[in-house]
Amino acid sequence: MGQAIHDFAMIEDGDKVMVCLSGGKDSYTLLDILLNLKQHAPITFELVAVNLDQKQPGFPEDVLPRYLEALEVPHTILEEDTYSVVQALTPEGKTTCPVCSRLRRGILYGHAQRIGATKIALGHHLDDVVETLFLNMFYGGRMKAMPAKLKSDDGRNVVIRPLFYCREKLISQWSALAEHPIIPCNLCGSQENLQRQAIKGMLQSWDESHPGRVENIARSLGHLTPSHLADHRFFDFGALAAQLDDGRIAAVEVFDPD
Repeated sequence: MGQAIHDFAMIEDGDKVMVCLSGGKDSYTLLDILLNLKQHAPITFELVAVNLDQKQPGFPEDVLPRYLEALEVPHTILEEDTYSVVQALTPEGKTTCPVCSRLRRGILYGHAQRIGATKIALGHHLDDVVETLFLNMFYGGRMKAMPAKLKSDDGRNVVIRPLFYCREKLISQWSALAEHPIIPCNLCGSQENLQRQAIKGMLQSWDESHPGRVENIARSLGHLTPSHLADHRFFDFGALAAQLDDGRIAAVEVFDPD
């Protein structure tokens, strides 16, 4: 995680980092390592935790406050009934993730601005990044993954993903050792036949049959060769021309579809 923070300049001296906790293994691990980093890093930064209580039925409201108080971590529990909104807006048989994520993002962005947070830390890991890449390729026809660092569209928030290089299986091992009080998600986590679950299964099978393949795919995101892809916005294919033996450049007639 320290390497990712360095490579993408995620945390700077004087930052106020808002760590988003869901009650899952990833966000607990994120907070653990950031607390350790805060003690040993050569820079000074502030950590504040936030959890969004979405009013899901059966949500144990006392777990996270008790955990964070024991760690003496400044925190806020935001209470917003997004559960009812998501249920109302999601068509029968469709997944709740798109609506839920947009609502969550807006609430967290607004809170970050109110408290003066300079960075918003999320617990997405390497597996999430690769899964997102394949989801966009298979279902959206786009080569797009999940960025390690992102500025919001309005320019008022910067999102960081310090676990960008971390495999989910290592996070699971750490969380088990740390005995985190896991809170399951009864909204997205309980849905069957999610596209992301299918991709996750594919990656797990590769881990068994081709160890290292998932890491190589993630590594490829940082080693692009635009001339060997097909997006003319990022490479000027029209300027390519063979050089003749006498040093002249062969004339190129550009096709105009109009």
